[in-house]
Amino acid sequence: MHTERTLARLDAAGWSLIYGGLFALALGIASHGKTVIGGWSLGIVGVLAAVAGVVLIVVRARGTPPEPPHR
Repeated sequence: MHTERTLARLDAAGWSLIYGGLFALALGIASHGKTVIGGWSLGIVGVLAAVAGVVLIVVRARGTPPEPPHR
């Protein structure tokens, strides 16, 4: 069972990795004409970051929020 804070951190980290990875992929594609190795490297790092973000979103979705305390 995850705490609410942990779920919020997973959510924020996952979406940050997805958007940052897609941005890095776009930069890699845009810079491919000037430096081929740099473009490919940035594109691969971007894809890996986006995939890691998707994995974190799946982990967050499977996490169960804590139950409220019973009185």
